[in-house]
Amino acid sequence: MAKKVFVSGCYDMLHSGHVAFLEEAATYGDVYVGIGSDKTVYDLKLRNTINTQAERLYMIRSLKAVKEAWINSGSGVLDFVEEMKALQPDIFFVNNDGHSPEKEQLCKELGVEYVVSRRIPHGDLPARSTTALRKACRIPYRLDLAGGWLDQPYVNKLFPGPVITISIEPDYEFNHRSGMSTSSRNKAIELWETDIPEGNKEKLAKILFSFENPPGTRYISGSQDALGITLPGLNKLYYEKDSHWPADIISTEQEDILQWLESIIWMIPLSPRENNFDVLSDTAIQDEKVRQLSAAAEEAWNAILEKNMAAFGRAFVNSFDAQVAMFPNMITPEIAQQVNAYKDTVHGWKISGAGGGGYLILLSEKKIDKAIQIRIRRS
Repeated sequence: MAKKVFVSGCYDMLHSGHVAFLEEAATYGDVYVGIGSDKTVYDLKLRNTINTQAERLYMIRSLKAVKEAWINSGSGVLDFVEEMKALQPDIFFVNNDGHSPEKEQLCKELGVEYVVSRRIPHGDLPARSTTALRKACRIPYRLDLAGGWLDQPYVNKLFPGPVITISIEPDYEFNHRSGMSTSSRNKAIELWETDIPEGNKEKLAKILFSFENPPGTRYISGSQDALGITLPGLNKLYYEKDSHWPADIISTEQEDILQWLESIIWMIPLSPRENNFDVLSDTAIQDEKVRQLSAAAEEAWNAILEKNMAAFGRAFVNSFDAQVAMFPNMITPEIAQQVNAYKDTVHGWKISGAGGGGYLILLSEKKIDKAIQIRIRRS
């Protein structure tokens, strides 16, 4: 008898990449597809699907590579648990950008082989993804590499310092509330729809910052979010005491530096954060901790310019440790467990997305299995 191969996903805007993925899955056995409901997709991505769940189910069932398909009954990232238990598959087949530690752990618990797709396009067809087809929007995301929180006056009032950011091309639809400036990006989409306009990028960042934080806003989004989205390349944003906006901005698009960063940064999705999560509770923002954060960010900037992997890794970890010391809710026991699984084999680690829902960011000169890599935006 053929093995049972289970796959799960949204499958909105069906394209050749989906078909190639399912055909690759079919090389392992009979393919069974669990499809995310309209509600699940909205809850995870904060947007409606283009095609309803009934349409998506009809199209997936029509593919010759698929033996059977259904709408998953659960919710969240693991909306398929009950269906998977009932099916008792031999293999769970996922895309590399669909990999998550909780999926792999579930397979271990159920005795199911976990296989990650090689993502091979069919024949001479180009590689496709739903995000690429949504190219309607090319507005980038932002990743801070060190110094995060120093753009907030309640932190920098104790000691000045820099935040180091890179602007990330939207090759993936990064998780909402993932620490990738998704809320600021959504505001940018409201303003500009498809891409960052031509013109002075710092002025555009001020427009975005003001749009996201109108008078009366209770919790001000840090300006590194707006700047990290609009400024291409690698940026050092230096904040004086009691400041919302950096006093100095140093940017570089030196190609060898950007390529080096792209080659060593690896991202693995984290488990979703708990409901009613509050990163600002139980804080311990103290002078010495802010000094440590500032010093680590300075060290990270210098190490990046020198492409010094060992020094960058140390500064990367020191920055993260200083953040966690001030905001202990940033990291949960589950996240700590995932960090511990990698920390002995990589040069550096941190997370995006306080409390979960984001990504484990790792620094390594060697390939990390099941991790994704990013492209830094150039002008």
